[in-house]
Amino acid sequence: MVRLFALACGILVANIYYAQPLAGPIGAELGLPATATGLIVTMTQVGYGLGLLLIVPLGDLIENRRLIVSVIALDVLAILGIAAAGAPGPFLAAAFLVGLFSVVAQIIVPLAAQLSPDATRGQTVGNVMSGLLLGIMLARPVSSFVTELSSWHVIFIASAVAMTALAVALHVWLPERRPASGLSYGGLLLSLARLFAETPVLRRRAFYHALMFAAFSLFWTATPLLLAGPLYGLSQGGIALFAFAGVAGAVAAPLAGRLADRGRTRMATAAAMACAALAFPMTFAAEPGSALALGLLVAAGILLDFGVSANLVLGQRAIFSLAAAYRSRLNGLYMAIFFAGGAIGSAAGAWAFASGGWPLCAATGFAFPIAALIYFATER
Repeated sequence: MVRLFALACGILVANIYYAQPLAGPIGAELGLPATATGLIVTMTQVGYGLGLLLIVPLGDLIENRRLIVSVIALDVLAILGIAAAGAPGPFLAAAFLVGLFSVVAQIIVPLAAQLSPDATRGQTVGNVMSGLLLGIMLARPVSSFVTELSSWHVIFIASAVAMTALAVALHVWLPERRPASGLSYGGLLLSLARLFAETPVLRRRAFYHALMFAAFSLFWTATPLLLAGPLYGLSQGGIALFAFAGVAGAVAAPLAGRLADRGRTRMATAAAMACAALAFPMTFAAEPGSALALGLLVAAGILLDFGVSANLVLGQRAIFSLAAAYRSRLNGLYMAIFFAGGAIGSAAGAWAFASGGWPLCAATGFAFPIAALIYFATER
């Protein structure tokens, strides 16, 4: 069941990232002006952010198996809408809906925590999140390779087929879970503000990871620009291979879960933040453009992803230790807050690279986990 949850989360979350490296060819085919191609990614992110607040909390209200399968079915229709789109308007509307419905992965994670005994809850969450992180990290290089061999439409058609098979599997094997919140949907949404105000663990862990995810997003926004530039001159295929390196960082998720189960969350959190901070200065240990410098960039990507993956699971283990009746709402808030940090990091990465190249990017990226460490030092 844990492997099924991990596979489901990976397949679902990948839909948010397939289009990121394909903005150029998609925009050219649809007739989008170059200044508007950013909307191809932005609309999916906007939909995902809204889904975290509007759909994920339903896991505390509606029977979970029915909710998960129904939202996946809607996601399949939205993905087919992307694959069939021939004009900017329909594509952007479908991209928004794909982001909105792909949040179903964040209903599955608290369900996995609910079904797990307390003594191994961190390990379960870590294993499930490793699947989700692999989906994030593999989506971009896979979509690049598939598009290079065929067309950008193919990756979305393949995703719709995989999602349909996933919906059938989850309908067959998922156990029922009927929440007993007693709230209306309006009351459920209103309770989000109260939960945020009254749950210091949620606030701290969400802000820690918002800063960590900002560093992650900055790095993976800026490094393709650096690698495609005159210093390295990598092709799209070479950049896709570079992105594969980050997959190694996903091994941190189950390790972090086990450490949390053993009561070592504080030590592991500090180590995760230190790893993320160290990733940026290490890229200056060799002559820019050299083979050694490229190797250090690869190592930095692995180290950064390792720290970010570990911190994500440590945060979820902490908030899932609270009352089961509002785990979905806590997870939705946690994800929405750190997702906003990721959006800030992406914007900061593009600005910093255009303004000061990689040195300014690295300095900005280094500041995010250092700020997280300083804030963490105030935790009792």
